[in-house]
Amino acid sequence: MAWDFETDPEFQEKLDWMDGFVHDKVEPIAHLGFHPADVKNPKHRAIIKPLQEEVKAKGLWACHLGPDLGGKGYGQVKLGLMNEILGRSPFAPTVFGCQAPDTGNAEIIAHYGTEEQKRQYLEPLLNNEIVSAFSMTEPQGGSDPLLFTCSAVEDGDEWVINGEKWFSTNAKWSEFLIVMAVTDPDGEPYRRMSMFIVPTKTPGVEIVRDVAVYGQQEGSEGYVRYTDVRVPKDHLLGERGGAFVISQTRLGGGRIHHAMRTVGSCKRALDLMCRRAMSRRTRDGVMADKQMVQMQIADSYIELEQFRLFVLKTAWMIDKYKDYRKVRKDIAAIKALMPKVYRDIAGRALHLHGSLGVSPEMPFAGQVIGSYVMGIADGPTEVHKVTVARQHLRNYRNISDAIFPDYSIPNMKEAALEKYGDLADTVRDLAEQVGAD
Repeated sequence: MAWDFETDPEFQEKLDWMDGFVHDKVEPIAHLGFHPADVKNPKHRAIIKPLQEEVKAKGLWACHLGPDLGGKGYGQVKLGLMNEILGRSPFAPTVFGCQAPDTGNAEIIAHYGTEEQKRQYLEPLLNNEIVSAFSMTEPQGGSDPLLFTCSAVEDGDEWVINGEKWFSTNAKWSEFLIVMAVTDPDGEPYRRMSMFIVPTKTPGVEIVRDVAVYGQQEGSEGYVRYTDVRVPKDHLLGERGGAFVISQTRLGGGRIHHAMRTVGSCKRALDLMCRRAMSRRTRDGVMADKQMVQMQIADSYIELEQFRLFVLKTAWMIDKYKDYRKVRKDIAAIKALMPKVYRDIAGRALHLHGSLGVSPEMPFAGQVIGSYVMGIADGPTEVHKVTVARQHLRNYRNISDAIFPDYSIPNMKEAALEKYGDLADTVRDLAEQVGAD
């Protein structure tokens, strides 16, 4: 029986190096005034590139990718332990070559792209020379593909795309967008759509505006309009009608990686909460002496450890089965749990820092907003809870209990007497005989 909670010493050394490297060199970058996706910014080239070279020298670059693409091909458990560290800084995934949405887009092109698509788009994307955007959700339909209206129609040797997309992350910095569009409106519900690579500078691609998550200095979520956008037929990704399968393959890995990095964010919030509790003095001691404060710290630690173990267990299952479909329920469960754990821990950290906590001089308000983003990104929490329930109920599909089921106490008592009644009578007779003696 294999059951272990230890990390092998060789990999632990890598994690220890990552921990110090991120703390000393990566976390400070967030205060220098540029965005991780702004790869053409001189600051980005001057600061990020040398750090990426250090990561490559340590053999820790893009570890989610296989050796054929320049990575280590690590399983999800190792990636989970790494992402706990990377989740502390918005720049850390970029420094380690595993930033969203580029990782998911690279995975799509690696699996479904042609050799020419890989040469033109995948190689520079993997080298962080360019960035990309995933253009899926729509203003009127959210993340429900059955409500999408953005269309792609064949016209000679081209596809013509028309429609709007909402919250296409990093669109304004992107070199290309991966667009999900309806190609067969009368087809089967989940075979109506296809995926396309669309260079961002293609005529007709319009970034209507950049939408910011509340509290951000500048928006990075693109509201994109496609008006008679023409792309060659060879810019189709995968097969026609295959967009839903492609997107689910991409989003399954993305969801658990969000959860892994959220563990790191929660750890940071708890760490700062404890530091404040131990150092902030009141008239009769420090905050950490107060039972109400201790309760908040205890709740945060308990919730974090439960969530972390659930994430690692799900990662282990992905490594074991090599099939996201078999782990769909658990991925949905951690995706549904993630925003609540994040919101609760960040909210307590904010509260214990008082007025400083609600100010922009602390990260907690941004983390609380971020928790709500995590409850929306890659599918809303409610949808994932429905998935969990439906998947779990499959174990009970052949059950039809009576009004008074066999697990009712009277029925269970009757069954017990039927199975052990004679033996129970014998034991009672012996007990009475011993008592008489």
